[in-house]
Amino acid sequence: MGLETFFDKTPATLDELRNRVYFALQRHPLCRTVQFDVVSTPRTARGANWTVSLRSVEPRALFEASDIVADIQEAYELQAAA
Repeated sequence: MGLETFFDKTPATLDELRNRVYFALQRHPLCRTVQFDVVSTPRTARGANWTVSLRSVEPRALFEASDIVADIQEAYELQAAA
């Protein structure tokens, strides 16, 4: 297995990304009340094509919520529209 395939991101739809972020935040006690939006963005040089806008985040939960979202962003890319 090549190194490129090891680091490939898994394609996912916006709905799948919303679900993954929601359930990941629900697993952390401080992040259960975090409200967020998953937004499609233009592809960048780094390959990012979606982002999460966090809102209504308790100050104690900001680091944890940001860390959870960053982990998901490293693993998934927005699936191209068919």
